[in-house]
Amino acid sequence: MNPKFVFWVPVAIQMAAGAAGIALLWWWFGVLTALWTALLGLGAMVLAQLHYLYQLSGWLDDPRSGKLPDGWGEWTPVFSRLYRLRRDDEKNQAELTEWLARFRQAMHLLPDGVVIMDDVLFLEWCNPAAEEHLGLRHDRDKGMRVTNLVRSPDFMDYLILGRYDQPLTLSFRGRKLIVHIIPFENRRQILVTHDITETERTDMMRRDFVANASHELRTPLTVIVGFLEIAASEDLDRETRKAHLKLMMDQAYRMQHLIEDMLTLSRLESIDHPIRPEQVDMHKLLDKVRRDAEALSAGKHTISLEVQGSDVMGSMDELYSAFGNLAANAVRYTPAGGSVSMKWEDTQAGVRFTVRDTGIGINPEHISRLTERFYRVDKSRSRETQGTGLGLAIVKHVLLRHNATLSITSEPGKGSTFTVNLPKSLAAVTHPAAALAN
Repeated sequence: MNPKFVFWVPVAIQMAAGAAGIALLWWWFGVLTALWTALLGLGAMVLAQLHYLYQLSGWLDDPRSGKLPDGWGEWTPVFSRLYRLRRDDEKNQAELTEWLARFRQAMHLLPDGVVIMDDVLFLEWCNPAAEEHLGLRHDRDKGMRVTNLVRSPDFMDYLILGRYDQPLTLSFRGRKLIVHIIPFENRRQILVTHDITETERTDMMRRDFVANASHELRTPLTVIVGFLEIAASEDLDRETRKAHLKLMMDQAYRMQHLIEDMLTLSRLESIDHPIRPEQVDMHKLLDKVRRDAEALSAGKHTISLEVQGSDVMGSMDELYSAFGNLAANAVRYTPAGGSVSMKWEDTQAGVRFTVRDTGIGINPEHISRLTERFYRVDKSRSRETQGTGLGLAIVKHVLLRHNATLSITSEPGKGSTFTVNLPKSLAAVTHPAAALAN
C-alpha cells in the first residue's frame, strides 16, 4: 500500500471529524463558542506536537530503545518505527561488539605479530605477539610513527621503499623475524611478523648434527677402507694382518656405538615414542650401572655406590642409559688411580642421583655446552676412551622426558660433580637403605 495514502487518509478523516465538531458547536452555541473551541483545540494540538518534538530531541541525544517515549496520534507509528530501527541497530551493534571481541581474542592468541598502521605509518593497534617481537606497547605507542619505534635501518628501508611483494628477514632484539606488509583498505596497512628464531636454531642444530655425524663416521670408515685396500694389494704376515683386523674391529665398534647413540637420541626426541612409566628398582638398576663402570675402568679406578633413596616411576631403559652415561663419562675423564662415587638419595624435593669424580675437571666456559650433541671438551681423550660425543645429549633428553634436571659443578684438575634431581611425583616406594662400596 502507498505510504502516502496510509499517512494522509487518517489525517484527513481526523481533520474532517474536527471540522464537523466545530460546525455542530457553531450550529448549537453560536460562532463565538465554535471559534474559541477551535482555537483551544488548535493550541492543544500545537503544544502536543511541541512536547513530542522536545521528547524526540532529548531521545536523539541518547538514543536507547528503552528510553523512547510513547506517542499519540500520528506520533505513535513514528515512535514505533524509530523503536524498531533502534532495536535492530542495538542488535547489530551487540553482534558487532561480540565479533570484535572474538577477533581481538583471536589476534591476542596468534603466535604471529599483527600491527595495524595508517597510510603514514602511525600505529593504530597491535597484538601481544607484535609487542614482544618489536618491543611495542599499544597503550603507550598508539598514534606514534612505527619507524620511530622500531629502530632498524633494514626495517625503515623496507617500509619507506614500499616494496612489499617480498617479505623482509629482520634480526631484531635477539630474534630473527619474517616481516611482511599487507595493504589494507585505502589508508591502512597491516604489518605481520613471524618469529623464526627457534626454526633457525633447529635448522642449524640439524646441519651441525649431520656435519658432525658425517665427520665422526668418516674417520673410522677411512681407517677400515685403508686397511682393506692394504690387505687386498699386499701380502701381509700373520701378525700385521692380526693388528690390522684389530684396528678395523675397534673402528667398527666405534661406528656401531655411534649409530646406536644416534638412534637412541632420535627415539628420545620422537613424539611417536612416549614414555611408558613403570616402577623402577633403583637398587638393581644402579648396581648394574656400577658393574658397567667397573668393567669400563678395568680396575684402574676406585668406584663406589650408595643407594638410600626411593624407587621411582619411569622408564627403566632410559634411566639406565642416562645414569650409565654419567658414570661412564666419570670413568673416562678420570685418570688411573682416581675415584668415582655414585649416590642415590631422597631429598625434600624428590630423589637425587649424584656422580662425583676426581678427574681432569671442566673449565667454566664449557659447562653450559656439555649437553650439546658431539660437543667435547677434550676431543683426543674422548676418542681414546671410545666416547661418541652424544652421551650427555642423551642424558638431557631422558631427564626432560622425566621432568628432571641436571646440574654440573666442576673445578679443573680436581674433578666434577653431576647431579640429577627427579621430582617427588616420580617417587614410588621407599627402598630399604643399602650401601655398596668397592
